[in-house]
Amino acid sequence: MLKQIKSKYILQIIFSNINDERKFFLVQFNNKLKNKLNVNLTDYKYLSGKYFIGKKNGKGKEYSRYNDELLFEGDYIDGKRNGFGKEYYEEKYKSKSIIKYEGKYLNGKRNGKGKEYYINGTIKFEGIYLFGLKYKGKGYDKNGTIIYEIEDGKGYIKEVDDDNDIIFEGEYPNGKGKEYLINNKIKFEGDYINGKKWNGKGYDRDGNIIYKLEDGKGYIKELDYLGRLIYEGQYINGKRNGEGKDYYKKELIFDGIYLNNYKKKGKEYIYGKLEFEGEYLINKKWNGKGYDKNGYIIYELKNGSGKVKEYLYNNLIFEGEYLNGKRNGKGKEYDNDKLKFEGKYINGQRNGKGKEFNYFGKLIFEGEYLNGKRNGKGKEYEDDILIFEGKYLNGKRNGKGKEYNEYCKIIFNGEYFNEQRWNGKGKEYKYDDLIFEGKYINGLKNGKTKEYNDNGKLKFKGNLLNGQRNGKGKEYNEYGELIFEGGYLNGQRNGLGKEYKNNKIVFKDAYSNGNGKVYNKNELIFEGEYLNGKKIRGKEYQNGKLIFEGEYLIWEKFETIKYI
Repeated sequence: MLKQIKSKYILQIIFSNINDERKFFLVQFNNKLKNKLNVNLTDYKYLSGKYFIGKKNGKGKEYSRYNDELLFEGDYIDGKRNGFGKEYYEEKYKSKSIIKYEGKYLNGKRNGKGKEYYINGTIKFEGIYLFGLKYKGKGYDKNGTIIYEIEDGKGYIKEVDDDNDIIFEGEYPNGKGKEYLINNKIKFEGDYINGKKWNGKGYDRDGNIIYKLEDGKGYIKELDYLGRLIYEGQYINGKRNGEGKDYYKKELIFDGIYLNNYKKKGKEYIYGKLEFEGEYLINKKWNGKGYDKNGYIIYELKNGSGKVKEYLYNNLIFEGEYLNGKRNGKGKEYDNDKLKFEGKYINGQRNGKGKEFNYFGKLIFEGEYLNGKRNGKGKEYEDDILIFEGKYLNGKRNGKGKEYNEYCKIIFNGEYFNEQRWNGKGKEYKYDDLIFEGKYINGLKNGKTKEYNDNGKLKFKGNLLNGQRNGKGKEYNEYGELIFEGGYLNGQRNGLGKEYKNNKIVFKDAYSNGNGKVYNKNELIFEGEYLNGKKIRGKEYQNGKLIFEGEYLIWEKFETIKYI
């Protein structure tokens, strides 16, 4: 049966919590197959990416297992990157994910047109790649100055860090080159093959030789840019192979065996305390035991599965279920020993229902997640009070939603887009009383609308443009009596209009600029010209008789009108 349907239907993977076993399900896109396979499609709404017979195919995303940051998104074929994709720095720059590379891939390697970026977003290299290596293009420093060019896969290049300090210069991809520490001190000098160190000498920041390489082999010591030891161990074919040790700020964090740059077997440490001992699969903990700071076993892994606890600098950051070396199933996240999140995970990401808490342990969100972000229905809280309920997309309010004030009274009901009240119909409230109903376009009030006073009486009815009164409209007093009808421009009365008092006209015709007339109890008391809403010349009447004719200086409307 599988052979018959595999060309039409996609095999996706979901990890079940039952007995910690991996289960495979066929997800069909043809309802005719649904009854035969008895599959509930809702089980798969939190999965990212598509799979053909267990391998990634189509669009997908990769995330860091340490901080859940997006590392790659793009196209896959047979489990490898193929087509267009983007790589991201694992760390963020000014709280934003930064693209490290964007371009084309073939069989998992950069191939075709592509661009590399510094962490501040400026272009580092732009050109063509072939089998993962730069083939043709230009390299830039952080200021956009060209610092090298590559033709036919060859060139003399210079690479700089994010501070524009040189970190490498030499022939690419084969030939002589130099790596640098801070203050232009040599870190390594020798020959490279396919961009890898092959023959040469390594130096510390005092200029002492600390290792030698011959034919890509040797016992080396790698230093970071500041000259601190980050790795020491065996090197074969330009990669970590054999026994080796990793360091972080002079502290030993791993001691074990590497194979082609990947951890194979060893021990991990936190502040000198054993944290894990066992086997790895592509740098993922696979078989072994985890320990707390007192040396007690706190979890065991078999084939990457089990209940585990994760620590960062001796602080608990996660406890929950693991499958295939990743968070899968129920789990909890912590920050400074405070519960930060509890819910479900798939492939290391928050997926399904979950809850978020603030530093004081108060609930701030509960709802649905997809690939680590709020997606679907959810609710937000502040000091245990509901302040929003509605839909989310990519971590932001999107779709229908309701907002509430600190007294649990509704203040808005309508559509959202990227956190803003956006397009479509909406209503605003004050202390449960409706104060606005109308439409929004791009986050601003637009179109036919109604505004209400606090007592529920109609305050305004008419047209708005970008949040301001524009076009025809009517104003009402707090008793719901009409006081004006006419035109508006940019929120101000403009053009033809009428003012009312006690349901009788007191002003009509031109408004703001032009000719106009004022009435008292339907009796004409003024006619003349206005400029910016003020009298400039005209005639006044009393009991039908002319009592003044002339010009005015800085006259406020109605300010000297005496009603008889």
